[in-house]
Amino acid sequence: MAQQPPPIQTGAQLIAHSLKSLDVRIIFGIVGIPVIEVAEACLALGIKFVSFRNEQAASYAASAYGYLTGRPGVCLVVGGPGVLHAMAGVGNSMINATYPLLLLAGSAETAAGPTKGAFQQLDAVSLLAPHTKFAVRPPSLEDLPHSIRDAYRFAFYGRPGVGFVDLPADFIQGVPTEVIQVERVEPQPRILGDEQRVLAVAQALRSAQRPLIVIGKGAAYARSEGILREFIDATKFPFLPTPQGKGVLPDNHPLNTSSARSTALAGADVVLLIGARLNWILHFGQPPKWSPGVCIAQIDICAEELDRGSADPSLSILGDITSVMTQLLPHLSNYQPPSSAWSTTLAASAAKNTAIAQRKASTVTHPLTYHRTFTLIKDTLEALSPGGADNLVYVSEGANTMDISRSIFPVSSPRHRLDAGTYATMGVGLGYAIAAEMAYNHTREATAPSTHVRKRIISLEGDSAIGFSLPEIETMSRYRLPIIIFVINNGGVYHGISDNSPTWGTEHWDVDKDGKRKDVLLTSTALGFETGYDVVAQGLGGRGWRVADEKALAQAVKEAWEHRDGPSLINVIITSGAGGELEFAWLGKGKGRSKL
Repeated sequence: MAQQPPPIQTGAQLIAHSLKSLDVRIIFGIVGIPVIEVAEACLALGIKFVSFRNEQAASYAASAYGYLTGRPGVCLVVGGPGVLHAMAGVGNSMINATYPLLLLAGSAETAAGPTKGAFQQLDAVSLLAPHTKFAVRPPSLEDLPHSIRDAYRFAFYGRPGVGFVDLPADFIQGVPTEVIQVERVEPQPRILGDEQRVLAVAQALRSAQRPLIVIGKGAAYARSEGILREFIDATKFPFLPTPQGKGVLPDNHPLNTSSARSTALAGADVVLLIGARLNWILHFGQPPKWSPGVCIAQIDICAEELDRGSADPSLSILGDITSVMTQLLPHLSNYQPPSSAWSTTLAASAAKNTAIAQRKASTVTHPLTYHRTFTLIKDTLEALSPGGADNLVYVSEGANTMDISRSIFPVSSPRHRLDAGTYATMGVGLGYAIAAEMAYNHTREATAPSTHVRKRIISLEGDSAIGFSLPEIETMSRYRLPIIIFVINNGGVYHGISDNSPTWGTEHWDVDKDGKRKDVLLTSTALGFETGYDVVAQGLGGRGWRVADEKALAQAVKEAWEHRDGPSLINVIITSGAGGELEFAWLGKGKGRSKL
């Protein structure tokens, strides 16, 4: 006989039952007074609780879990400073617009009032209301279930974002006078596009001499990969994925123009944005990155995104991507490209850029370089993975690490690559990796019900970026998560100082040949010389390797792959890049090639 759930006798149990009714399977967070009772009540119902070392990483993990599963990730924190730390995840969720998050936070008892100075007292609703879609303190203990359901629904209906519920201590510990049951929130209804606008977009694409389809992470979140593959294969339009739009169609698809990104953007005369925004990632749709006369059409679930910047308001379609693309495809079913000139131009640009990248990747160097390091990692991982790249999920953060690795690690499935996103948020990496491990391999909410293949989560970290969340390696160790972390260690932010000594790798960055401290100020980008992140990982319960050459790197990857009882960290010492120009590719003002 199945064990009956415990009766609802407290507010904490009422909260737990409400989350169970919403089919919440996992919660990320940190407990303390008074929310520890909520976490324990959730565990009693079989809801997994993953306890982090910092609310910031927990909120990042919950929001990424929402992106990977399509339903809000849940984060539980204490009041006051717990809410302040979790605001990092709130901002990241709202700006990315595909990372739905339900934030639950404890607070002082209602009798304390707003000014009494109670324990960790904070008017969290007033603080969070401008930065969330929905923020509420339930008027009574009995109203908790409906408030939680409303916040959960707000988080992923329409444009995804954050729902927040304040949980006063006396509500958590109180005894409800009645038990309110809530029902599961169904997927939001699919919205068809205006048929006249769909027809107008089809006509614009038919008349184009140099068409281009831009696929954003909104398409990945919407799970529109099926119809988009059918659309591209039928029309033969070249397409360009944004960084997290990679994998909606495989990177190796012959119509993928990622290797000719600058040429594609500068040359296209008609562009269809699918789940992508004309923000800084796409250079606002403006010259010089785009052609001055380009016609830009849009499909988006959020009306506020339509007619933004350079987009044509008459070609802006409000609707669900899958539904709108299903409407659009019949209008282009017999489409024939006007000429081969456009495809020839794109192919020539791609061939040139690919040749340059291949030279960098194949050149044996000492010290190691970004391109060579990533190529060795990729080749070794794909050889070890039973399904090759299909069973690898990549998380990357750090300016150069994220920028360069994106073009080297192929992605063939949607939602198999996570990065710093629209906010360019450093510190998301380890939280995202934990979320991916849970979504793909524990709750399996990110996979089809019939899929049981374990995904291996790979985290590519710059040595600056990992510093934001390094203690979460202990979280991985505690839950025995076999995540493989690569720290690309150049001793600095952007450019480092790892090889600034007269003999590379043999002397400290802050001493001269006689062992005396240099009488100079450190640059603002400097980090510790060859910091032992591998040693830290071992101290936090994982395994660690320090490598500085190709043979050691390949061997470390193989040993890390075999370690399945916790995290592995490979500390890769690479060339500093000192002396190069400090310019982030996205924001470059010059004529240099955009790398993204």
